[in-house]
Amino acid sequence: MGINQTYAVFGLGRYGRGVAKELAENGAEVVAVDNREAVVNAAISEIPYCKCADVTDPEALRQIGIANIDVVIVTMANHLEASVMATMLCKELGVKTVITKCATEINCKILTKVGADRVVFPESESGIHLAKNLLSSGFMDIIELSQDVSMVEMEVKQQWIGKNLIELNLRKKYSVNVVAIIQGKNVNTNIDPEMPLTQDMRLIVIANRAKLNKLK
Repeated sequence: MGINQTYAVFGLGRYGRGVAKELAENGAEVVAVDNREAVVNAAISEIPYCKCADVTDPEALRQIGIANIDVVIVTMANHLEASVMATMLCKELGVKTVITKCATEINCKILTKVGADRVVFPESESGIHLAKNLLSSGFMDIIELSQDVSMVEMEVKQQWIGKNLIELNLRKKYSVNVVAIIQGKNVNTNIDPEMPLTQDMRLIVIANRAKLNKLK
């Protein structure tokens, strides 16, 4: 994901509006959709392309051009049926990544079953936080520890596969510290620096925010 991807945000409540606004302000191409005309009119000053439409209607989604969108964020957590329909239709129409906001664990399981690629809880991840993560291409998650330092979850880069942390010397090259390696459901904080990295691993690193671009 990143700024070169195209985005659609379904639902312009506080969370959805926060996601869409952050994406737009950072230069991403984003269309925001809600079925309430007054809400759409209120948001259009902050989000250049807003559309009043029913996201549970396949024809409405086709008219928006949803098949050409890379990432759809469904934010109607309090309307499970609408979230389910929108998620299913987006996947059927060819959207590669659908991220859905959930109200409960059960809802998350349901939405995952019908095709959501990722689910988020609004109480644990704000709309602005989600947008920043989406724009940070190459990073799966970013947690801001302070104004200057972030903890980042990232995939192993292709050129790192088969090499170990001693060979890569990430601290010197990128000014980052690897604090954990995730593989499947296992989180290993007791890292063997001579262990070769594999494609299915994810790294948790701590880095100065100013240095993060070097990792992308």
